[in-house]
Amino acid sequence: MSGESSPPLHVVAGVLADAAGRVLLAQRPPGRDCAGLWEFPGGKIEPGEDAHAALARELREELGISIGPSEPLIRVPWRYPHRRIVLAVRRVAAWHGAPQPHDAQALVWVEPAAIDPATLSPADRPAWAALRLPPLLAISPPLDDAAQLLAWAQGVIRRGVRLLQLRQPRWATGKLRETAAALRAEVRPAGADLILNGDIEGALALGLGVQLRAAQLALLRERPLPPDRWVGASCHDAGELERATALGCDFALLAPVVATPTHPQAAPLGWPRFAALVADAALPIYALGGVGAGDLPRIRAAGAHGVAAIRGFLERS
Repeated sequence: MSGESSPPLHVVAGVLADAAGRVLLAQRPPGRDCAGLWEFPGGKIEPGEDAHAALARELREELGISIGPSEPLIRVPWRYPHRRIVLAVRRVAAWHGAPQPHDAQALVWVEPAAIDPATLSPADRPAWAALRLPPLLAISPPLDDAAQLLAWAQGVIRRGVRLLQLRQPRWATGKLRETAAALRAEVRPAGADLILNGDIEGALALGLGVQLRAAQLALLRERPLPPDRWVGASCHDAGELERATALGCDFALLAPVVATPTHPQAAPLGWPRFAALVADAALPIYALGGVGAGDLPRIRAAGAHGVAAIRGFLERS
């Protein structure tokens, strides 16, 4: 039976972080798939086990530790050439014992920002992105000038937002790039990142991230920015989500979830369809369209990473 027609293998992995914020990675040993690459430690989910129970067993057997509570980080369905897996990645809040390799695996503690995603097992790369991405993403509303854009950025940062997309379709490209360069120095001391909507050249020149439009997804043949810059994708269906994954995007905005007055012509996905698309996606998903910060619990329950909004963080928080 081919890997495509066989049931997927369900596996679980745990994110353990030490007091310095470093996470534990294990190297896949010779003779196994993806040998030499690094992964979050874990293993197979046995019949009758839930993800937490399987993780507790695997980390006890592999690392000699006993874990406390864990919570979902991301679920990654992934297709390897000869098999499919579904990787459930969970954050581990606390554990007892010092992790030691019981299976001749190399272990390393490393800061998430210092990890080269090319050294990770492919299915673990979306988990690395999810680990670093904040749950709130703010998109700038239509504004007139740089002063207003700065005031907007300061407002959403005060409300805890740490990922800001600059989208001003009425502005000249040069004006937005100049404003983005000045704004970068304002937001980075707060630990916030900027991404430009659709402007790949500007993102490259300024050292910022980019949000790819759906039309750009269809034209690109490779990831347009290096791995240290965020690349997001604007998606509306399963095909666009698959394309975003193939390009190596870090996350996607999936919209519209519910009806929104700013895009009355767009048919909303609705919560059941949104959850179904998230379940089949292999990258972190932000909900967009008629949602705000107050909807984050429902968005997380649907399996998505976070919420993106234009005015929602200022109006509802």
